[in-house]
Amino acid sequence: TLSLSTNYPTMPRLAKEYKECDQNEKAYQSQDAIFVARKRNVNAKKVKAMRWVKNVGLGIKTPDAAIEGTYVDKKCPFTGNVSIRGKILKGLVISTKMKRTVVVRRDYLHYIKKYRRFEKRHKNIHAHCSPCFGVKEGDIVTIGQCRPLAKTVKFNVVAHEAQRAKTGKKTFRMF
Repeated sequence: TLSLSTNYPTMPRLAKEYKECDQNEKAYQSQDAIFVARKRNVNAKKVKAMRWVKNVGLGIKTPDAAIEGTYVDKKCPFTGNVSIRGKILKGLVISTKMKRTVVVRRDYLHYIKKYRRFEKRHKNIHAHCSPCFGVKEGDIVTIGQCRPLAKTVKFNVVAHEAQRAKTGKKTFRMF
């Protein structure tokens, strides 16, 4: 017996017919790479998908919500005009109060030569979070560096691990 799931890679599930994008802004939302009013050829063998999705590379899997979703986000690394290059970091989400932006806390140890000991330090990094990730406070996310998206936002969420154990915001965690 052959198991298709283990022997062959699955094809991405791209929409062939147009599905209206989520309209929750004042301006009409549509992906830049998709022309909504195109003529449809009945005899065409290959039908172009109605949602543009890309593979960001670096061994990062494109989430199913980005492939099958209806959101429009020009700063999303999977469906927008942003490339991931530079640092890939992991951290703990401590705030999701901003719209599509999260604050990620990174803890590290700094060596003090005089006392021959380490001290605990941390940095807070602002990262754009695409709607394809359901990120909550306490989750662990992987963020990738990209071009500056705002004054303080220079990273983008590329992977998400659900919350493991409930701990405080300022507890020290190494990844």
